[in-house]
Amino acid sequence: MRIAFYAPLKPPDHPVPSGDRTMARALMDLLRASGHELVPTARLRSFDRTGNSERQRRLERLGARLAARLARRIRTRVLPTPELWVTYHLYHKAPDHLGPRLSRWFDLPYLVIEASLSRRQAAGPWAHGHELVRSALTCADLVLAMSARDRAGLIEAGLPEEAVRLFPPFLDAAPLRAAAARREEHRAALVHELALDPHVPWILVVAMMREGAKRRSYALLAATLARLRDRPWALLVIGDGPAKAVIAGELKAVCGDRLRLLGARPPQCLPPFYAAADLFLWPAVEEAYGMALLEAQAAGLPVVAGREGGVDAVVADGRTGLLVSPRDPDALAQATASLFDSSQLRARFGRAALAKVACEHDQPIARTRLEAAIAEAIARHARRRSAAA
Repeated sequence: MRIAFYAPLKPPDHPVPSGDRTMARALMDLLRASGHELVPTARLRSFDRTGNSERQRRLERLGARLAARLARRIRTRVLPTPELWVTYHLYHKAPDHLGPRLSRWFDLPYLVIEASLSRRQAAGPWAHGHELVRSALTCADLVLAMSARDRAGLIEAGLPEEAVRLFPPFLDAAPLRAAAARREEHRAALVHELALDPHVPWILVVAMMREGAKRRSYALLAATLARLRDRPWALLVIGDGPAKAVIAGELKAVCGDRLRLLGARPPQCLPPFYAAADLFLWPAVEEAYGMALLEAQAAGLPVVAGREGGVDAVVADGRTGLLVSPRDPDALAQATASLFDSSQLRARFGRAALAKVACEHDQPIARTRLEAAIAEAIARHARRRSAAA
C-alpha cells in the first residue's frame, strides 16, 4: 500500500535527536517492513513554542500552500497517489495542516498516531492550534493514543471511544536484550574506560540538555542526588545540547568526582550503557512517555521516575521500577535509596522489565497492532463514505 507519512512536530530526518524523532523513524521502518511504500509529503514543522497566535496563523497559511503544491504533484503524477494518509504526533503546539486537506481532496483514509487534546488549551495562547487539532481529529478515521491518559483526554474532548485505540510506544528491543545478556562484560569495560567503582550503584541518565522540560528535569535530578550525598553511587549522563554548561555545573556541584558526563552518543552505542548500569533515574517533567525509559527497561534496567504525562504507559510501578509523585525530589531520593539497598529488588525489576518490553513494546507486536489499525482505518473510512452517500 502507498502511504503518505507526515510528522508535523519534527521531521523524521531532523538533525536534533529526540524521542519524537526516534518514534517517527521507528514507525516508518515498521511500515516499510510490512511492505508498504512511503510517499514523500513535506518537512513543514508546524511547531509554535511560545503561543504566538500570529505565528500559528502564518504556519496554517503556509500549510495550505504546501498542501496545494502536494496535490498538484500528485495530480500531475510527479508523486504517486497515496492510498492512506498517516500523521504522527499532533497536539495544540503542532497541528496537522496537510493531512485533513489531502485526505479530503483525494478521498483517503486518515490515520493519526499519537495525538493529545486538552480542553484547557481551548482559550489559551494556543487556542488556534487547539482548534486545528480538534478539527483534524474529527476528520480522522482512526486515532491511536500512546498512553491511557491521552486516550482518556481525547474521549473527554468529544472523540467517540470506538475511534480511539491504544497503541503503546515500541522499539526494536533486540540490541538492548542482547546487551543485557552480556551485562558483566559491558560493566567490566566501563570500569576500565571510566574509572568507575564496580561495588557502588551506577545511575544512568540519557536525555538531551535543552531549556524547558529537560532543563527542569535535570534540576530536579540534581536536587534528588543532593539528598543522597551520604550514599555511595556514580552518575553516568549521556546527552548534549544548548543548556549543557548550566546543567553540567549544577550536577558537578552535587556529584563532584562521582559524575561522568559522556556527551551525546549514537543510538547504536547506547545498549552497553543501559545494560551495565544499576538503575535509570529521571524526574520526567512533561514527559510524553519517555523513549529512554523504554530503552532502559528493554536492557533489563529498573527505572525510578516521576509519574508524569504518559510515563506509566511504559513503566509498571512496583513491577519494572518505581514511580513517584511528579516533581518531588524527596520521593525520588527515597525510591532511589530503596533500590540502592536491594540488589535483589533491582534484579527482580530488571527481569520484569525485560519481559514487559518483550510482550508489550517490542517491534513484532507493534507491527501486528499497526497493520490491524490500518485495516480498521480503511474500513471505518469506507463506512463513513457510504453513510455520507
